Formats: sequence, C-alpha cells, structure tokens
Amino acid sequence: MKRKTRKMRGRKTAGYGARKKHRGKGSKGGKGMSGSGKRADQKKTLILKKYGKEYFGKRGFVSRKKKTKAINLDQLMEKLALFIRKGYAQKIEGAIEIDLQKAGYDKLLGRGKVKEKLLIKVKSFSKKAQEKVEQAKGQIIAQEVKIKSKEQEELQKEKQGKGKKREGKARGKNNETGKKEEGEEEEKGSEGKSKKKED
Repeated sequence: MKRKTRKMRGRKTAGYGARKKHRGKGSKGGKGMSGSGKRADQKKTLILKKYGKEYFGKRGFVSRKKKTKAINLDQLMEKLALFIRKGYAQKIEGAIEIDLQKAGYDKLLGRGKVKEKLLIKVKSFSKKAQEKVEQAKGQIIAQEVKIKSKEQEELQKEKQGKGKKREGKARGKNNETGKKEEGEEEEKGSEGKSKKKED
C-alpha cells in the first residue's frame, strides 16, 4: 500500500525539522509590518519611509492638574522669623501680617498652635486653621486669584477680532447709505433747477 501523505505522523514537527523553519514567511523579518513595533530594531528603513520618525518612541499627554502647596500652622510659626526677613511678613500694630501666596503657598492647614495674633493672606484654608487663628484674635483674608488659561485668552482675542470686523462692516454700510442719500439729493437739486429754467 502506498502512503497517502509524506508527513511524518507522530512527530512533533511532521518531518520539517525545527518549527521556526517551516512557518511560511522565511527565517528573517516575517510578513508585512511584523516585528516593527516602537521598541523593535528591524524594518526601520521601511517605516521611516512610510511614516517618518514620529512612528518610534513613546507618546503621552500633558497633565493640567495643578498641585496645591499647603502649610500647617506649626510650620508657619516656625518660619515666622524667616518670612519677616524675606519680606513675606511684617509687624503691624501688635499683629503680624503674612502673605502666604507671596511665600509660595496656596493653602493653610490647621495642625499646630497659634501663639501670636496673625493676619494671614492666603488663597484657601481649612476650617480648623480659621478657628485657631481667630481664637488667637487673628484673621484670615482669602485672596481671589483669577488665572486665565491660554484657551480662554485665545477665545477672547477671537471675540475682539470679530467685534472689530462687525464695526468695520457697519461703518462701510453707513458710508454707502450716506453716499446714496447725497446722490439722491443732488439729483433732486438738478431736477429742480431744470424745471425753473423751463419756466
């Protein structure tokens, strides 16, 4: 009896030797874009021609989350002398006025004790911090900071540009209507003169 198949049954590779040698796309490179990932080191000339340098490397995004820098009351009391030296704080009529935003802090927190009368300027603060400062006959003044994003600024510029264009168009229309009215008046005047001559 003749054998129906030449493949060696019962063998792991059916008689083709190593599996990688019988995969159908040669022993190098592979098919199409295989092996051309961003961290790969082959087929670079092909990819550079097709897609350019931007194909390689990592891509991410810019985080727009802003970190708030906070300070506790005990840290503030420790740094009082330093703040006075640097000009972030000054003594005024039995109290110490502190500009925390000038010192680079956004928020005041309530850990620690207040030993002196303080007038604190800060963007935001906790209830505990407010209670402790007011118990020591001090005061916290909330500072409003309006930060315009680049997108908002661009939108404002666009609106201003559109407003100027509208004003220009309106002026042009007014000039045109004025010229038409002047032309009509001149025509009426010339018609009146011609009638008088005929009389």
